[in-house]
Amino acid sequence: MQHIRKKSTQGWREIGGKRCYFRSRWEANYARTLQFLKEYEKIADWEHEPETFWFEAIKRGVRSYKPDFRITELDGSHRWVEVKGYYDAKSLTKIKRFRKYYPNEQLTLIDSKWFQKNNRKMRSLIQDWERD
Repeated sequence: MQHIRKKSTQGWREIGGKRCYFRSRWEANYARTLQFLKEYEKIADWEHEPETFWFEAIKRGVRSYKPDFRITELDGSHRWVEVKGYYDAKSLTKIKRFRKYYPNEQLTLIDSKWFQKNNRKMRSLIQDWERD
């Protein structure tokens, strides 16, 4: 029996002059969306995994969290975005602790529903959009 290896979706990509290691096509495509928004002056900038948040009071288990994107808005404020295909127990714990220990930080979750809603439109607007 021949083993068929699925092409990995992880890897380095350059988007908007930024070379980043993305863990999925969804992360890479969301970065393309952010670059599109930046070029059309809807956001000021975006960064991929620029900061790790530590949960100092936690001694075991999930002790840190690194959101996928920091988006800087036109007014200078920022928000965080997590792109996830599914949420396992560890992912849910990270998000729960982030919201508890960093209540002033805004976190948006992007999942399969976002991609189902936006995939077709983005594919026609954004060059190099990767298909699932």
